[in-house]
Amino acid sequence: MSIEVLVPNLPESVSDATLITWHKQAGDFVTKNENLVDLETDKVVLEVTAPESGVLSQILKDNGAIVTGGEVLALLEAETAQQRSAVEKQAIPDKAPEHNDEDIPLSPSVRRLIHENTLDASAIKGTGKSGRLTKTDVLDHLDKHTPATVKAQKPTAETQNIASPEAAKPETEKPSETTTITSNLRPEQRVAMTRLRAKVAERLLQAQQNAAMLTTFNEVNMQSVIDLRNQYKTRFEQKHAVKLGFMSFFVKASIEALKHFPAINASIDDNDIIYHGYYDLGIAVSTPRGLIVPVLHDADQLDFAGIEKCIVDFGEKARAGTLTYDDLKGGTFTITNGGVFGSMLSTPILNPPQCAILGMHAIKERVVVENSQMVIRPIMYLALSYDHRLVDGREAVQFLVTIKECLEAPAHLLLNI
Repeated sequence: MSIEVLVPNLPESVSDATLITWHKQAGDFVTKNENLVDLETDKVVLEVTAPESGVLSQILKDNGAIVTGGEVLALLEAETAQQRSAVEKQAIPDKAPEHNDEDIPLSPSVRRLIHENTLDASAIKGTGKSGRLTKTDVLDHLDKHTPATVKAQKPTAETQNIASPEAAKPETEKPSETTTITSNLRPEQRVAMTRLRAKVAERLLQAQQNAAMLTTFNEVNMQSVIDLRNQYKTRFEQKHAVKLGFMSFFVKASIEALKHFPAINASIDDNDIIYHGYYDLGIAVSTPRGLIVPVLHDADQLDFAGIEKCIVDFGEKARAGTLTYDDLKGGTFTITNGGVFGSMLSTPILNPPQCAILGMHAIKERVVVENSQMVIRPIMYLALSYDHRLVDGREAVQFLVTIKECLEAPAHLLLNI
């Protein structure tokens, strides 16, 4: 019996997707829920899995094709009970590692790496939530256990398009591939822009062209936060099974400041101002595919542990490529941390339709004056970019001052005063 492999329903804000990689060829046997093909949208990569076990009889859409929700990608001849029984009998000697894989909860991308490299999932230590395996764990395991000669010949899943039935076609038929042009030892490389990168470029250009963007700066003495974190981080991790980072302090401080200055949590829709009575904070994350901004929905309802757990979860999903549309939709205010890359100062660009974004930077020891004495303190520069059409300079400056006060006296955050 033929079964259609369909493009899943796409969210209302997404009209189509690009087929980027087939992981199986026509004639291959596939198992139920095995990833067959990757579809790239403006925000995430969707994995289309096999609805049943059987033989992939026909591929109807090639790599690079633009597809919409409900379109037929391929035909699958379902496995009969007799065929299943025969396969199970032949596979008895190999059932032990297969059983181990099934017992461990794995994301589709991780499961694909496990099966492609014939690995035993139970032999790999997981660093994800509750010991779950992440894509990084599997790649690190491969890196440690693969001879150097093999590494040079076999790129990892991070750096290649996995083999597909289109591999033998000319380069002109594969827009996602890289074309290298070499002339007199002056190499050039032409790479097709991913949909995510193109969307980011479009939105950033839109922000610069359509907003009266301005940036104001301040600095914050992080000594109190560092002391508080050092004092309680061990007990915090033991109780909540997550590390106490700096981002939860900034999320809490931002929410307090947004409550005092609601215009910074608002957005412009034509000639209307929309004041949001909730706090959905976007946390900018850099991935190999480009910048994405997962959203902490109702962040004001989360405690420090809840914020830290969400951020860890976002990081794992971003590395594994499993962020969903629900993770990315919405957002009333954004925080971006260039400090993790060593940035000293920057002017972050708005994430439309939001009207403000907070930039964090590296913490550096500096000489400051306290009580007429020069002392050394850990200082971070803060930057707030805002849409001057909606936010006045006074509000922007006072917003940053409020964040500074909350961080330099964290009792404000803990005691809600």
